[in-house]
Amino acid sequence: MTMTAEASKETHGFQTEVKQLLHLMIHSLYSNREIFLRELVSNASDACDKLRFAALDQPDLMKNEPNLEVRVTINKEARQLVIEDSGIGMSYDEVKSNLGTIARSGTAEFLQSLTGDKQKDSRLIGQFGVGFYSSFIVADRVSVLTRKAGTDEGVLWESAGDGEFTIEKAAKAGRGTQITLHMKADADEFLEDFRLRSVLRKYSDHIAFPILMPKQDMPAAEDDEEKKEDADKQPEYEAVNSATALWTLSRSEIKDEEYTEFYKHVAHDFEDPLTWAHNRVEGKLEYTSLLYIPKRAPYDMWNREKPRGLKLYVQRVFIMDEADQFLPLYLRFVKGVVDSNDLSLNVSREILQNDAVVQKMRNALTKRVLDTLGKFAKDKPEEYAGFWKEFGQVLKEGPSEDFGNKEDIAKLFRFSSTHSDKAEQDVSLVDYVGRMREGQDKIYFVSGDSFANASKSPHLEVFRKKGIEVLLLTDRIDEWMVSGLREFDGKQFQDVARGSLDLGALDTEEEKKAREEAAEKNKDLAGRVAKALGDKVQEVRITDRLTESPACVVVNDQDMGIQMRKIMEAAGQKVDDFKPLFELNPEHPLVQRLDHEPDEDRFRELSLVLFDQALLAEAGSLDDAAAYVQRLNKLLLELSA
Repeated sequence: MTMTAEASKETHGFQTEVKQLLHLMIHSLYSNREIFLRELVSNASDACDKLRFAALDQPDLMKNEPNLEVRVTINKEARQLVIEDSGIGMSYDEVKSNLGTIARSGTAEFLQSLTGDKQKDSRLIGQFGVGFYSSFIVADRVSVLTRKAGTDEGVLWESAGDGEFTIEKAAKAGRGTQITLHMKADADEFLEDFRLRSVLRKYSDHIAFPILMPKQDMPAAEDDEEKKEDADKQPEYEAVNSATALWTLSRSEIKDEEYTEFYKHVAHDFEDPLTWAHNRVEGKLEYTSLLYIPKRAPYDMWNREKPRGLKLYVQRVFIMDEADQFLPLYLRFVKGVVDSNDLSLNVSREILQNDAVVQKMRNALTKRVLDTLGKFAKDKPEEYAGFWKEFGQVLKEGPSEDFGNKEDIAKLFRFSSTHSDKAEQDVSLVDYVGRMREGQDKIYFVSGDSFANASKSPHLEVFRKKGIEVLLLTDRIDEWMVSGLREFDGKQFQDVARGSLDLGALDTEEEKKAREEAAEKNKDLAGRVAKALGDKVQEVRITDRLTESPACVVVNDQDMGIQMRKIMEAAGQKVDDFKPLFELNPEHPLVQRLDHEPDEDRFRELSLVLFDQALLAEAGSLDDAAAYVQRLNKLLLELSA
């Protein structure tokens, strides 16, 4: 910080991330420059909302100035555009903090997400709450004069977007914020009255406060005296928006374009929503909700601590921005508004968390979102596939967090399966159950860290032979998801790489008898391999689940799955040593060769190679890969000698 000649003025440097952001803004990151007006008016509307809420406890804040409004004026001669609100305003410290930094977490992740593609990056901007800085798209200098409601002191902030800003105390007649844009030479269109009115009606017609502009239909003065009188007159203002809360209107009165523009205001997103649900509930419980499903996931969706939730209004009075009590965490991507007549106007966050009415609304709104997604998946499967890629993994948190709705949540899931060679996740559980073989009573799945890994698992061999479809679970969250879901449509989930393979009615009596005979015939081989491997395994047994591979490792029913182990280890959690079950395919030539090996040292080496290969196929890595390579090289040299 440096002090200027004026003792009260301070000069500060922008936060590093803001400097980078301003550079992108000033160099035409946005493909649609008019967006700046929508952002500034949305901020002004929020300021009015916050004052109205604060005045519930402190009515004196609005005693002398009861009107809440936004004014937009043009000064062509000075090339200035002014956006002014009568909202809550900012204090000196708030100005310094809010206009010198990006006041949201994750700015580093944001900048890392930028691709250099202007069109793609402009969509990213909307996910980071940086609307004020869009001013510099059209202005080469921005002045902000503001006064916090309930105080007598104003603050003036100014910047040319060049890496620094000044801040000083200043006089201001009333509360609120006045933003003056000193327009660039190529921004003449935004100094035209008709152009601004058009943009405001397009983007901000839904704002619940009047957006005022000077009237333009005044008759021209005919003589000098009249001209002098006109110059002394204060301009008359008129509203250019409908100033009606959109969610309070009937669905039949609202156009799709109005819905999408309201979403952009609520979500601070620059893309249209994927779909929405507008609903009014009347009866014992009365509330209105307007819920939106975005097209793209925000950059910080996996930050479960990030503030999120719906805009809450009570009897059309704004209460809070991110009311997270109305939807469960696995639906944290949903944006929108809820307005209730059944909550107290002096409701606080603590009361809200324990209110029985809130819980009823939460249950109903959750059901509404799930029904909306279900209908969307049915009506527009291709667009739903895009939603699933963006939000599917978050939705998979649902069964463990929301037991009562787990069946409806599960209907929304999509997976890859052995039904197709494609990696796309396009198989629903309804599809799977509909294709189940006669006599099949389980939903079979195998986990892997990729489609290629899962689809080539040796555990699938017997299922392919019998034509039984197996789901391929390739997301890291899948094993945890299955542990919460457990069953669907009365059919239990069964990991084909866990425990003993029991196909129930899908096995013939002849196959069961042959399995028992093979186990008895090769009992000595299994014991010999178990001795060679020692404490690396829990048990060695003969299997009929393999048709092409010589061996595989299997997780015990009571043990943690391999993919879950990877998640725990990646999170820094300590896990017990992995001791799998080791199964041998007695029909494979390598196993038959092993059975006839007389040299015990060589038998042990061959057994270890088979075990490491099976572990590598299942887990994708070995604890001691170097030992495996040395052992394999030694055997190769013996074969070539």
